[in-house]
Amino acid sequence: MPESSCDVTSFSARVITVSDRSSRGERPDASGPALVAFLGEKGFAVDAYADVVPDERQQIARALHKAISDDIALVVTTGGTGFSPRDITPEVTSEVCERMVPGIPEAMRAASLLITPKACLSREVAGIAQRTLIINLPGSPKAAIENLAAVLDVLPHGLGILRGTILDG
Repeated sequence: MPESSCDVTSFSARVITVSDRSSRGERPDASGPALVAFLGEKGFAVDAYADVVPDERQQIARALHKAISDDIALVVTTGGTGFSPRDITPEVTSEVCERMVPGIPEAMRAASLLITPKACLSREVAGIAQRTLIINLPGSPKAAIENLAAVLDVLPHGLGILRGTILDG
């Protein structure tokens, strides 16, 4: 995959893990730290990793609103995107966002379909809330990294427009 042509070091990023078991300490969170490391390696200014919330509407929304009020440029969530009745991350993300960005999850699904036919079961969404781009990712570390890698090269341009460092048009 080619390197991004835009500098991402000016963009802050935060990872939010959505997992009942990890939030209760019953299972170590592997996806959150993997995404923090991946984003850091790519040059994003990643927050110290701390956000692990249960699959609860209010707590997911609170974590997203906190990132928005902290003026974080990119928020990636991991987990809560499956078919379980408690998997509500996409629904909460859609409620928080003012505008949706369907091309991001479409690109992630297209790339994932080259790896597994189960990608068509993906429910991730992406959207904009104020000056923050929010992207849902799967809960598995491998799938989360693969999905984010599929759209990584376009994020600096989109974030630049969103944050006012690139003029669009």
